[in-house]
Amino acid sequence: MERINTNTTNVGIISDTHGLLRPEAIRALGKPDLIVHAGDVGSPQVLESLRALAPVIAVRGNNDVGGWADALPVFAEAQAGQVSLCVIHNIKELKLPEHSDVQVVISGHSHRPSIEHKDGLLFLNPGSAGPRRFKLPVSVARIRIVGKQITARMIELRV
Repeated sequence: MERINTNTTNVGIISDTHGLLRPEAIRALGKPDLIVHAGDVGSPQVLESLRALAPVIAVRGNNDVGGWADALPVFAEAQAGQVSLCVIHNIKELKLPEHSDVQVVISGHSHRPSIEHKDGLLFLNPGSAGPRRFKLPVSVARIRIVGKQITARMIELRV
C-alpha cells in the first residue's frame, strides 16, 4: 500500500485516458503529492509521464491489455495523509470488507464525472481525460486532504 504521510496532501485523480494524456490534463492536476489513475490507462507511456510529476497509484481497466497492463492491479489501496483511499476501475466490481477503514472510493469506467457522499464514504469518478465519448465532458479531479478533512473538486478540461 502506497503511503503519503503529510498533514496536507494534494491528490490528482485521472481516469480513462485510453493512451491520450492531454497537456490540459497535466496542467489541471496541478502539483500533486500523489496521482491516482483509475484505469483504462491505454499505454505505459501515460504512466511514465504521470510518474514524472508525482508517485502514481494506477489500476487496470477493462481496456488495459498486454504485458505492461498485467502488472497493474485490479484494486489498490493507498494512504494519503490520514485518509485511506481505494481505487477500482469499475465501481460495480467493488467489494469492500464490512469493517474497512476506507474513506474515499475512486473509480472510472463510466466516463461520467461525479462526486457523491454515501454511507460515510466519498465516491469520486473523475470522468474521462482521454478521447471525448459522446457528449460527456473531458475532466480530471483533485482532492485536498488536511488532517481527516477531504475537499473534492472536479475540473472540466477545455479541449
